[in-house]
Amino acid sequence: MHISEAVDQYTRHLADVRRLSPATVRAYRADLADMAATVGDPLLSAIELESLREWLWRATKRGDARSTLARRTAAARGFFSWATEYGHLKTDPSLRLIAPKRGRTLPRVATADGVGTVLDDMRARAEEGDPRDLRDAAMLELLYGAGLRVSELCGADVTDLDRAAATVRVLGKGSKERVVPYGRPAARALDAYLVRGRPALTARKDVPTTALFLGLRGARIGPRAVYELVSREIAPLVGADTVGPHALRHSAATHLLDGGADLRAVQEMLGHASLGTTQIYTHVSGERLAAAYRLAHPRA
Repeated sequence: MHISEAVDQYTRHLADVRRLSPATVRAYRADLADMAATVGDPLLSAIELESLREWLWRATKRGDARSTLARRTAAARGFFSWATEYGHLKTDPSLRLIAPKRGRTLPRVATADGVGTVLDDMRARAEEGDPRDLRDAAMLELLYGAGLRVSELCGADVTDLDRAAATVRVLGKGSKERVVPYGRPAARALDAYLVRGRPALTARKDVPTTALFLGLRGARIGPRAVYELVSREIAPLVGADTVGPHALRHSAATHLLDGGADLRAVQEMLGHASLGTTQIYTHVSGERLAAAYRLAHPRA
């Protein structure tokens, strides 16, 4: 069996058996396809540790980031572990393949006042009654108010909202379900959208849909439209040309910790499997504290 054929089988295994998200499966496939192209797509049994090291070395010379190299190392190790477990290989050539240490990049975070100003402006626009403005205001409020991922926002249905409890049920990474609270501003924006915005958008499509947020043609909204909205409204706050919806998620987590929220509570809200993932936001808050100290303390 050639590597390319084994990669096809492995990625089907990731999708059908391990039930990873389509985006994750695509990322694994891309990394492993790059490996196959670099080593020349030989038989799976012909791959040795040196072949894999050569692949990573070429990626390093190409200028790939350490995080990319670490991800590709993990993809290769998962692939060859699967191939050995399922009898396609006698020994795993990746056992001594070492991933470079990943540098930690702190997320871009907007100030609470900046986000508040943007959301207030969005609410004022939505009061004019345009369905798109009503929808956009509700999406931004929910992204920030509940710290959602863009996939969670786009995948939410109307029935996932509990408006009495002010919570939303979402399906996160690894198909893990969680219930997340949101605040009064998000509740008001959602109520306005559901009453005046969504019915107008629903009328634009013949087939009814359960999706919470709809595009301008009445179908479930896609991630690209949410990216464009967030980038247009939030990018100026963080000094970037473009940012994605994660900027609001990062900001929500940091502002919660700045306000004294418990780290584990923030972990639960964000749906992080590891507390270590959440701890990156303590570094962001710590940097702000240090900056404030340097500016204000007489003995700084």
